[in-house]
Amino acid sequence: MMDFQIPKKVERIDEDIQRHELKYHHKRVAVTKEFTFDAAHHLHCYEGKCKSLHGHTYKLIITISGYVNDIGITVDFGDIKTMFKEEIDSKLDHRYLNEVLPNMNTTAENMIVWIWEQLDRRLQADEYKKLGTRIEELKLYETPTSYATLKREWMENE
Repeated sequence: MMDFQIPKKVERIDEDIQRHELKYHHKRVAVTKEFTFDAAHHLHCYEGKCKSLHGHTYKLIITISGYVNDIGITVDFGDIKTMFKEEIDSKLDHRYLNEVLPNMNTTAENMIVWIWEQLDRRLQADEYKKLGTRIEELKLYETPTSYATLKREWMENE
């Protein structure tokens, strides 16, 4: 068993660690953040329960990769949250998806491509893409056990 020890001294920048040491490597690293939003929809030309108006608590998992900056951060988790809130949540949360999304059947498979396009545009607008930052994968859960996945290579190779 390891004994817990209180640090004797808090590390201080420019004294105990130098600024040039904050960036430890030059590797591509992915960061992932999860979000939820609630929305209602129904499916067209579908014979089953989802034909009727119903709702879900969707869970979106966003994975973005890039190279760390001078202080060792690829994309700040707070920036990912801002992108989600402004580009996705503000448009979809507590909304009727058939009304707010472009004309499409509001399946998880269609929605995830639309979400990718919104986030990718935002990365471009915020100039992250100039730094080599890119979306690697999205997962959109419609229920706790049912989800759609979209990967970068699929979007780029189509």
